[in-house]
Amino acid sequence: MEFSMIFILSNTLLLLSSSAFAKTVSPPSPPLSPTPAPAPAPDFVNLTELLAVAGPFHTFLEYLESTKVIDTFQNQANNTEEGITIFVPKDSSFSALKKPSLSKLTSDQLKQVILFHALPKYYSLADFKNLSQTGSTPTFAGGSYSLNFTDDSGTVHINSGWSKTKVTSAVHSTDPVAIYEVGKVLLPEAVFGTDIPPTPAPAPAPEIAPAADSPIEKSADSKASSPSSPDGSSSYKILSYGIWGNLVLATFGVLAML
Repeated sequence: MEFSMIFILSNTLLLLSSSAFAKTVSPPSPPLSPTPAPAPAPDFVNLTELLAVAGPFHTFLEYLESTKVIDTFQNQANNTEEGITIFVPKDSSFSALKKPSLSKLTSDQLKQVILFHALPKYYSLADFKNLSQTGSTPTFAGGSYSLNFTDDSGTVHINSGWSKTKVTSAVHSTDPVAIYEVGKVLLPEAVFGTDIPPTPAPAPAPEIAPAADSPIEKSADSKASSPSSPDGSSSYKILSYGIWGNLVLATFGVLAML
């Protein structure tokens, strides 16, 4: 009897302690979902470095830097969602320009020509098939400075209005920057059609006046005052004939007296 009471009492205490422990200990919270990692920032594209390594595109890069257009392109490439597409002629393409020449352009016209070589949006090679169906595409130069594209079985042809060429290779084509090599310099009709400044006329050669006491004038004067003039020679002959006549008459007079 005593053992039964002890067993019941111990079980009761055990139950009470278990319930109290369950109240004091809270169930484990569900695991937290991991915070997604931030998207990596797009790589900064240095156009100057890229064009200096590829190519040779040194002439185009020099024009980009001298006209400050490189800053416009660099900002579009790294600070906008649209991206940029650049058409780059090789050095030999600039050397092949005989007429017209970029050297005759004003600084503003030259800047427009360089801006004319880029579109303010990223386009892959596959995108040009759709561009060929939309008509003219505006460039960075704005206004009437637009390009027309034609896709011929994957070959992209470009018509600037004044010159025609095609894309020969893809130098860099990763969103947001696309750089394509073209066979010729893109010449906008808005500049080369009507607005090329005329070539200045050469300055006239200065007139050289003859010296006042030139040897030529002295010889002419000496000839004019020479005694061998026609009038002088005639007088000399008449005088000679008179002397000989008198001598002849005197001789005849002497003979007659003898």
